[in-house]
Amino acid sequence: MTQQYQLHVIPVLKDNYIWLLENQHRQVVIIDPSEAMPVIDYLSQHQLTPIGILLTHHHQDHIGGVTLLQNTYPKLNAFGPNEINLEINKISSQSHIRIGDMTFDIIAVPGHTLGHLAYYIKPYLFCADTLFSGGCGRIFEGTYQQMFTSLNTLKALPDETIVCPAHEYTLSNLKFACSILPEDKAIHDYYQQVQHLKMTLPTTLEKEKKINLFLRCDESRLQQKFNCQNALALFEFFRSQKDNF
Repeated sequence: MTQQYQLHVIPVLKDNYIWLLENQHRQVVIIDPSEAMPVIDYLSQHQLTPIGILLTHHHQDHIGGVTLLQNTYPKLNAFGPNEINLEINKISSQSHIRIGDMTFDIIAVPGHTLGHLAYYIKPYLFCADTLFSGGCGRIFEGTYQQMFTSLNTLKALPDETIVCPAHEYTLSNLKFACSILPEDKAIHDYYQQVQHLKMTLPTTLEKEKKINLFLRCDESRLQQKFNCQNALALFEFFRSQKDNF
């Protein structure tokens, strides 16, 4: 029998999301707590028990709440990549992590940072700043090749994957995509659809394959349109254009 999980989301800061995944015992794993108090309040309000923290990379808007959460819940363990300078369990070399009765696949997705990790527990993907709805993360530490490879790794997951990025960037990403491909009906229609939504996440991999330019770099028609010799060159073009949009 397939284990059923319930997804929770806490909007924080300007455009961050903290994701919680709940099992059948009202226990939750917390992903990228940028702040502690919104999580503590949410757990109390919904009578949920935290059993672990998963961290994707070292940026402060993803780890800022860890210390206070661990002080509040002394038995709460945090797990994340080697690049995080906190007293956590470093899991960069592992292929999966089990927390309670939940087992997450650990996927290395360098690009935004060199040690960035994503976590997959069917059907949920927690990809932080690697894959956004309609976009992808800026390349701060890695290379175009690394980010392109990371996105293709995530793209290979099942179409029904529920994608849980860490930021609400969908409108700006789609506005950029419309400027690049104004004739693309799928992108234009989705942009119109989400214009007035406060929250556009989670999304699905099936949808992203249609409206996310960074997952469509293998389309020969687009490579020809933008005079790019291959998929990586097109990805570099899209990412450099987005950086300056």
